[in-house]
Amino acid sequence: MLTCRLRTALLSFFALFLAACAVAPLPGPAPGTVANDAPRSQTESRAQFERVSRRMQPVATQICRERSPHLICEFTVILDDRPGQPPNAFHTRDRDGRPIIAFTEALIDDLRNEDEVALIFGHEAAHHIADHLTRMQREAQTGALLGGLAAALLGADEVTTRQIMSAGASVGARRYAKPFELEADRIGAEIAARAGYDPLRGAGIFRRIPDPGNQFLGTHPPNAERLREVERAVARMRAGQPV
Repeated sequence: MLTCRLRTALLSFFALFLAACAVAPLPGPAPGTVANDAPRSQTESRAQFERVSRRMQPVATQICRERSPHLICEFTVILDDRPGQPPNAFHTRDRDGRPIIAFTEALIDDLRNEDEVALIFGHEAAHHIADHLTRMQREAQTGALLGGLAAALLGADEVTTRQIMSAGASVGARRYAKPFELEADRIGAEIAARAGYDPLRGAGIFRRIPDPGNQFLGTHPPNAERLREVERAVARMRAGQPV
């Protein structure tokens, strides 16, 4: 059983991790952008988001049931229209394990077409389908326990022990953050394609958002790597191979 200190450290870490899929503000349309990718009014952006969500939800549910029948697969989709929220999309679960996908209004205003909305929707649904939260919690718990053991061996005081356990939880979870993101890109591309969208066109977002680079223990892979992951997933689907 986890100690109270360890539970507190893990909960604090995951409150930060759930925002890890934030999308940085996007630059304006490039010269020569086609009309379908032109900026839209807020009403049009919201209508587009609702259309995509209606098509994506049942497909995400079906793929979830195929791949992860042990999970609850009925997705709730939320549009966060609070003023001042940055472009962001994330997946979480309610206390009963039901999956939630949330988009901020700032993000849907920045997305240029339905394929981009679909790919991001699929990516967030894929985090649930691949059970990333549970897997990340397991790695964080292991890291925290190892940190606590190291602190005990060093004879650290209570404050230092908490700091070491928190750092261990962070390192343990972040160790798998990038592979999980790429796995979500692959599965997300499949979800989008099965719903009738073009994942390659949707992956155009990776050519526009600021690149996170390849930071040590960063949570997101470089954009070029994510683009290649979607391209590989599409190639496998076209060849009739599993993603």
